[in-house]
Amino acid sequence: MNQKPSFQWSSASRSHVGMVRAINEDACLALPERGLWAVADGMGGHEAGDVASQMVVETLQRIEPAASWPDFLETVRESLRDVNRRLREESAQRYQHRTIGSTVVVLIAYETQCACLWVGDSRIYRLRDGQLKQLTRDHSHVQELVDQGLIAPESAHRHPLANVITRAVGSADELQIDEVAHPLQAGDLFLLCSDGLNKTVSDEEIARLLAHSDHNCQEAVKAFIHLALMRDANDNVTTVVVNIGDPFASTDGPVAEDAEDEAGSQTTANPIPPDWYLQ
Repeated sequence: MNQKPSFQWSSASRSHVGMVRAINEDACLALPERGLWAVADGMGGHEAGDVASQMVVETLQRIEPAASWPDFLETVRESLRDVNRRLREESAQRYQHRTIGSTVVVLIAYETQCACLWVGDSRIYRLRDGQLKQLTRDHSHVQELVDQGLIAPESAHRHPLANVITRAVGSADELQIDEVAHPLQAGDLFLLCSDGLNKTVSDEEIARLLAHSDHNCQEAVKAFIHLALMRDANDNVTTVVVNIGDPFASTDGPVAEDAEDEAGSQTTANPIPPDWYLQ
């Protein structure tokens, strides 16, 4: 029986401190050669949020290439549980039990399938056949209000408690991780982002910018950062874009187009098509 061919993928990442914050508490990871991408957002207002997000990303970065799909999933889960334990220990030893925490979203891809694992309100979106879908569900107070029909989804980001999350890596002894799995399809575009992006750029704008990127991951991340900064982003902004290519295409394998994680990386040229919003 012929084995179904694996997909090819490319990716790019970028993190920016934003226009207000002094410290970038976001961190991101793009390892297309391992089929592993992540965004972590240190909990604002708590101790050492940048330490927490960096610890999450550094732990995931140590994951070895997967031997099988079940092993890959379990290794990611155990890595997140491990960093949760270490953050709890750090809190007890150095911060008088004050919370040191971070959100995290992880996208993993293996052969013809992918999975999203997450804790907190950072997000993963997928653009497929022109349709944008949020694959994660925020662990946040306002999401609970939306679910109860008490506020409208479009006004959630303006709610006074919009920054209150109900889960984070490091916030409790037992870590609850949500996950979903999906088959891959050629042409899929994935966006991983911290809430500094989705509270500044609407879902409709995310869909349009991804659709206009022509599957150029580097230009897409530049466009997202540029648009957020144009709107005076008051939070750190981090994006990772992953393009799923044709499994039959001639290529040497997964490619990282760009992998920047700089607190002050600048976007000089405007990568946003001048007529993107008219489409």
